[in-house]
Amino acid sequence: MTRTIRIGTRGSALALAQSSSVAADLERAGATVELVTIETPGDRSSAPIAEIGIGVFTSALRDALAEGTVDVAVHSYKDLPTKPDPRLSLAAVPPRADPRDALVARDGLTLGELPPGSRVGTGAPRRAAQLQALGLGLSIVPIRGNVDTRIRKVADGELDAVVLARAGIARLGRLAEITEVLDPIQVLPAPAQGAIAVECRVDDVDTEHLLQSVLDDEATRFAVAAERAMLAALEAGCNAPVGALADVVEDLDADDKVVHRLSLRGVAAANWTADGDLEGSAVGLLRASATGDLTEGEQLGRALAAELLELGAGVPSGPESSSR
Repeated sequence: MTRTIRIGTRGSALALAQSSSVAADLERAGATVELVTIETPGDRSSAPIAEIGIGVFTSALRDALAEGTVDVAVHSYKDLPTKPDPRLSLAAVPPRADPRDALVARDGLTLGELPPGSRVGTGAPRRAAQLQALGLGLSIVPIRGNVDTRIRKVADGELDAVVLARAGIARLGRLAEITEVLDPIQVLPAPAQGAIAVECRVDDVDTEHLLQSVLDDEATRFAVAAERAMLAALEAGCNAPVGALADVVEDLDADDKVVHRLSLRGVAAANWTADGDLEGSAVGLLRASATGDLTEGEQLGRALAAELLELGAGVPSGPESSSR
């Protein structure tokens, strides 16, 4: 009898789109799969993420996986705590979608075309800090909700624009509503944005091998490892105003042979509190970049974090800061 692999997923449209993509890849490889929807604390509350708690979108999925309710858990990688869960194995990181942020604005406007005072919605202090630092005079409005809810606020006239992850909009088939894809020079994405993490139990060797062989993309795994290592070394979490993006680039070695290396860029606000709020009206952004060997992403991320700390990056204190 063929074993059915139960894939745990949140019930949001975006989560189901991600999990369905993973399921389709496994089915093409000959596996039999079933999606199992699991509600998380983040799905039950509209409160700011910092108020709900650690691992708000991932803890329930991880517990269900560890307890054997499901065999696989699919997450938006950027939502995972930076601290590993010893019960679980990060078995696969599929090829990453476009990691950039995107603007959905009224009347087809771009960021530079929005008049001063325009109300721009985002739930991420990272985006808020970088948007404020552009000096465009925008009014940044904190919001929660799924992609549909946020875009509707623009259509209904409540906001002039919202900033979202392009990957999420693409997975929902709504790319036509984007009015501008933001250059990372303006707004660096969240560490691991656009990437999916696929976990299984650490002792489930057969499932781990299947996920690795069918889904895992080495270049994505290396790049995301560098970004997440920077985040962890800053002792910051998904609610902190920290952005990072690693690219696999071509370089020449000592013998003038083409080799692939990681190029990592990072940004952090110089003043933020443990709940992700920015202190004061002025936002100071600190930027750094580095290049290293493809397989040394974690070392590269830690080195870049050290540079940002030397520059004066404001790191939250307390036990929650290193957990997300």
